[in-house]
Amino acid sequence: MRDKKDNATIDLPGFGQLPAHEAPEPAPEPQRRARARKVALKQVQLELLEPTDATGLPVWTRDAGLDLTGLPIWAPDN
Repeated sequence: MRDKKDNATIDLPGFGQLPAHEAPEPAPEPQRRARARKVALKQVQLELLEPTDATGLPVWTRDAGLDLTGLPIWAPDN
């Protein structure tokens, strides 16, 4: 067989159209099965260890051992 755009390809003997009595019957199209529906898992709200604000970040709590930036206050050991 030869491509329509390929002029350099020659037709090889024995690769022509088969006569009607030798042509194989087309395979029957397989039946499609209906897909099983995927059951969505129910989402559960997890309880966090610390209270959070509207953004989901932990709520700021004032600690005596931390300054306003959250860094520890270094005190000399007496």
